[in-house]
Amino acid sequence: MDKLDGKVALVTGASRGIGRAIARELAAAGVKVAVNYRAAVGEANDLVTEVAVAGGTAVALEADVSDPKAAMKLVADTEARLGPIGILVNNAGVNPRKPLDQLDPGDWDEAIRVNLSSAFYVTQAALPGMRARAWGRIIMLSSIAAQTGGVIGPHYAASKAGLIGLAHSYANLLATEGITCNAIAPALIDTDMIRGKEGITPGLIPIGRFGTADEVASVAVLLASNGYITGQTINVNGGWYMS
Repeated sequence: MDKLDGKVALVTGASRGIGRAIARELAAAGVKVAVNYRAAVGEANDLVTEVAVAGGTAVALEADVSDPKAAMKLVADTEARLGPIGILVNNAGVNPRKPLDQLDPGDWDEAIRVNLSSAFYVTQAALPGMRARAWGRIIMLSSIAAQTGGVIGPHYAASKAGLIGLAHSYANLLATEGITCNAIAPALIDTDMIRGKEGITPGLIPIGRFGTADEVASVAVLLASNGYITGQTINVNGGWYMS
């Protein structure tokens, strides 16, 4: 297992939920973390303070990663503040739930842009440095929706399935360069994205409860420290989908 102490990670969409938990756990492992946020500056700054109090290093960086120019600037800002990026967690996303007959092209475009295109933009910006240093860990936050269709809608399922394809391609193309790429596919993690949503209940999960963000974060830390796992989708779903 690779030691993570002193490595630099960029976690997109890290001000809340799963991204926040991943950023916190990476920092606890000694990683210097860039906490990316789009609008939740207060929550991002609170996390930076929390990490600092625990003896770690983190910075909050604003960027809408669905904009390719903003994604490139975010990578540059991260490296200027913390050093070369070794770990990239593509977590930024939205889950707009609407009845099937009310979905329109705008809903589709938003889901693909924010959930899928952003991961491509940020990864492409971070890759030259990783390749030059012959070390990198790329992690895509997908979803059980990529495997089963999920409960949000086709726009969301397609965007999350695309992340698995993206991970497969990067893993294959970079396998000899010291860079791994994997996806994590959670299901019904207890965050703001699912709380209060009609029809989303613990009863859908075989083990009978929602997952926790920390349970997803522990997998991200594993993937960051393991150089022999690549091209895989790790299911954190309480047994809902078994592969």
